[in-house]
Amino acid sequence: MTTPSLTRQLAELAAGMTLAAIPEEGRRIAKMGFADCIACMIAGAREPVVGLVDRELGGEAGQGKASLIPTGVRRGVQDAALVNGVAAHVLDYDDVALDGHPSAALVPAILAQAEASQASGADMLAAYVAGYEIWAELLARLPGHLHEKGWHPTAVLGAVAAAAACARLRRLDAERTAMAIAAAASMSAGLVANFGTMTKSFQVGRACQSGVVAARLAAGGFTASPDVFEHQIGFLFAFAPAERKEALRPLDQKRAWQIVKQGLNVKRYPICYATHRSIDAALDVLQANDLKSADVANVHVKTGRTQMLMLRNHRPQTGLEAKFSMEFAMASALIARRVGLGELTDAFVRRPELQQAMARVTYETGDTVVGAIPFAPFDQVQVTLTDGRKLESAEVAHAKGSHERPLSADELQSKFDDCVAQTLPQAGRSRAFAAIMSLETAPSVEALSLIGARAA
Repeated sequence: MTTPSLTRQLAELAAGMTLAAIPEEGRRIAKMGFADCIACMIAGAREPVVGLVDRELGGEAGQGKASLIPTGVRRGVQDAALVNGVAAHVLDYDDVALDGHPSAALVPAILAQAEASQASGADMLAAYVAGYEIWAELLARLPGHLHEKGWHPTAVLGAVAAAAACARLRRLDAERTAMAIAAAASMSAGLVANFGTMTKSFQVGRACQSGVVAARLAAGGFTASPDVFEHQIGFLFAFAPAERKEALRPLDQKRAWQIVKQGLNVKRYPICYATHRSIDAALDVLQANDLKSADVANVHVKTGRTQMLMLRNHRPQTGLEAKFSMEFAMASALIARRVGLGELTDAFVRRPELQQAMARVTYETGDTVVGAIPFAPFDQVQVTLTDGRKLESAEVAHAKGSHERPLSADELQSKFDDCVAQTLPQAGRSRAFAAIMSLETAPSVEALSLIGARAA
């Protein structure tokens, strides 16, 4: 019997995904992804780029079957996915895994398609896991790290994952699902060079939109190559030309659930995840020794080369630029003793003392990377005081909030509340969070109480 193509196997995985098949831990992680992403989406909806994208691109197509969150303004399904996707990622506060931001590429697409299709919460969870697992399977066949080649993994792999999720919500069979993910493969694109600008979050919004579009076209009979991922001039070879054996490797029928194995890393800081371990390290030293900015002559960071490729802005002048700056991360820790939404403003970044503190930050990098995210084995911070003493942090291998050091349920809800406080009243926050964390029982998107609410 001939083994099905990789493209077909991935399609069968997505089309056959059921809530009952997903381990309880996988369901918990998926619900955490929904909660964290929705919180970031609601907070991010206030950012100028979200309104700009909606004004210029929203509402031009579709029948208004899906909602922008949290306003409830109606848009076409693909436009709602685009705008909500930009909002989910613009703060760079959304969760991280699989070399990218899976929830930001999946959740906005799922919410838009689920609202239009009147899908249940159980179907939304199955769609999320289908997208996550396909993302993980493709990533495992791409040696090295896409960031190092200049590709934005969330925009590249997220389009395919979102297509798989939307195909699952539309209940497409394996043949039509294969067409959806194959079409989405041709809509995969995004560059690291655009980090620190509006384009980064737009790339993620387009991945969400592409997933919706690909599944819609496939449902209508649209065709694409049935071997698009494994073909010698297909998706995997375009990104990893030398790795034919990996592209041809069939799906392991006894494969582990990657959502359980790799999970999600929830961010504590609204800034590139490549800085988080260093921020943890710096804050530990500063707080343990009650240091003020005037006490510190230099902050030296040991980190990874690929991390610093992402952290391209060494003297940022705006909040967007600062999200991709190790110097800003250390200076904010030094000046404010925190790196929060309040520090990611143009005014704070341009403060003279903040700019001066950035000049006191140095770094060194190593080439060794470990795990599915292209990070060094650990980050470490050394603080040199004005009196010449040197204080060194512990080696930080996992940031607080990571899959290895997860947030508690209370800590996750605290982040949710902080993100939505300007939009939802206290009772609304608690109701929405509880509904998301019991998503498998929700009859529809509307039952999540996310749309049209306003803080008192």
